[in-house]
Amino acid sequence: MPERLKGKIALVVGAGSVGPGWGNGKATAVAFAREGAKVFCADLNLAAAEETAALIKKEGGEARAHAADVTKAAEVAAMVAACSKAYDRIDILDNNVGIAEVGGVVEVSEQEWDRVMAVNLKSAFLSMKYAIPLMLEGGGGSIINISSIAAIRYTGVPYSTYYASKAALSHLTRTTAVEYAAKKIRVNAILPGLMQTPMVEKAAGLAQSYAGGDIEEMWRVRAKQVPMGFGGDAWDVAWAAVYLASDEARYVTGIELVVDGGVTLKYA
Repeated sequence: MPERLKGKIALVVGAGSVGPGWGNGKATAVAFAREGAKVFCADLNLAAAEETAALIKKEGGEARAHAADVTKAAEVAAMVAACSKAYDRIDILDNNVGIAEVGGVVEVSEQEWDRVMAVNLKSAFLSMKYAIPLMLEGGGGSIINISSIAAIRYTGVPYSTYYASKAALSHLTRTTAVEYAAKKIRVNAILPGLMQTPMVEKAAGLAQSYAGGDIEEMWRVRAKQVPMGFGGDAWDVAWAAVYLASDEARYVTGIELVVDGGVTLKYA
């Protein structure tokens, strides 16, 4: 069905990409636009947000770029206000911000712990805190938080900050979904599996943990873990987000939509 998001306003947090190619947020912003939404592209890196917005405009869509550090309340409030000023409301909030630092509880530093918690968890808390009142004024909306299968499984890499922050994000999603269900705001999480995205490629220590620093070998090793035999990409996450953002998912809230090629079936 074309134009599944026609007339909707989407705020995509983390709409840029940390490197060449398609990150989850970048692909999601473009997918939303292709389905008819007007997209407010927010990212810490303004140039990355502008690149995504330019791609949308090139395809005939409507988008604006905005720079924000979403670990800071004042900047999140300003981001939401800017989106409201540009488009009057927010129908869809998609939280795509996340980082991974390798290290178990013994190895990870307090500074690394605090940073990952701020980026992966506090950012979503702040975005929801400031966007939900605007959604209530508009009569409802859809919030999509990008968690991870690391929220529910040990994936073979010792990164306690990532496991803890994503598990907390998933439960924050569930509890917020219950709180706002009667107010027509749906809150869901997507749990990507072993994806091939710029963030994974650039994540400190991941390639080293998987394949001694060899990126291409890391992709091969990860693909072998997946029952489907290949790693997913940002578009797999993006189209899942389109479904959850659309009216097709009007009766869906508080779920963890696993997008992983079946890998968690093996981890179980």
